Amino acid sequence: MKLHRAVRFLAFAVLLLVIPAALSSTSSAQIGIGIGISVQIGPPALPVYEQPLCPSPGFLWAPGYWAWSDDAGYYWVPGTWVEPPTVGLLWTPGYWGWNDGVYVWNGGYWGPQIGFYGGINYGFGYGGVGFFGGEWRGGAFFYNTAVMHVDTVSITNVYVNRTVIVNNDSHVAFNGGEGGVAVRPTAQQEAYARQPHTPPVASQVQQEHAASQNRALFASENHGAPAVAATARPGEFTGKDVVGAKAAGAPYHAPAMSPKEARAAAPAGKAPATPNRPEPASRPSTPPSSTHAATPPREENAPNPATKENTPKENAPKAGAPKPKPPKEKAPPKREEEKEPKGL
Repeated sequence: MKLHRAVRFLAFAVLLLVIPAALSSTSSAQIGIGIGISVQIGPPALPVYEQPLCPSPGFLWAPGYWAWSDDAGYYWVPGTWVEPPTVGLLWTPGYWGWNDGVYVWNGGYWGPQIGFYGGINYGFGYGGVGFFGGEWRGGAFFYNTAVMHVDTVSITNVYVNRTVIVNNDSHVAFNGGEGGVAVRPTAQQEAYARQPHTPPVASQVQQEHAASQNRALFASENHGAPAVAATARPGEFTGKDVVGAKAAGAPYHAPAMSPKEARAAAPAGKAPATPNRPEPASRPSTPPSSTHAATPPREENAPNPATKENTPKENAPKAGAPKPKPPKEKAPPKREEEKEPKGL
């Protein structure tokens, strides 16, 4: 008996340790994907910077972007080289999209194709549509050195294609709304968005978290020109491989409201401009319940759903049937005549 109690106590203790870890993991994924972020003020322009050298074969470029903090507003997440979660996957950057009066963050993801990223010109092969900085050939990634900064001595999987260079000087960091990029997803890009995706890897989540702890990366401090604009590896914000911004992408204007005032809830009943977290294909769709749904009247003589039988009209005779004869009136019962008393 004591042994059974000890086993149950041990199992309960393990459960208490596992639950917080699971919740912590979910929280980290939500930070990386950018779930539920909507703001009333748009992000600053993308800073102008150069790409650091690729540190190792097989690493892919993840462009820098403006993330949001409820305490201090927009902060810059430096671009960096990232090892993909598996061979054959490409990185689709996230973007801010205007939707029903607020700017909604659409998180990036890994997938076999490049999806819609708002038409934002992130540079280095991400000119607004697609990606032309390299391609997978079998199990190896080949870099297009026309747009990617690669040491061709240590990395030999390279090629040159200058026809894909996009002459786009726009540094706007959001899609839609006043002054935003006016680009809509194609039917093919929308199809890509409905496919299963892989969320940002742990090193990308680490990069964003580290940036959120660095006051120098907040727009209120650097005015759109962060000193750490890009890094060779995630999380390394110091050293010779760190690249600073040459300039802000556009003149910086301080927002007229505080971050807490600017924070807005996601539009009710409306999804972001281009959702990038599709529902799994195996998940059945369940129509929303409504307490005000009208119930259509059931047709007379229609089958009763409970009994599968027809429900006839009440007191209605069948067509063509003879009229029933009225019942005969019953004669009132005869009263028993009083008997005359016998004489004495």
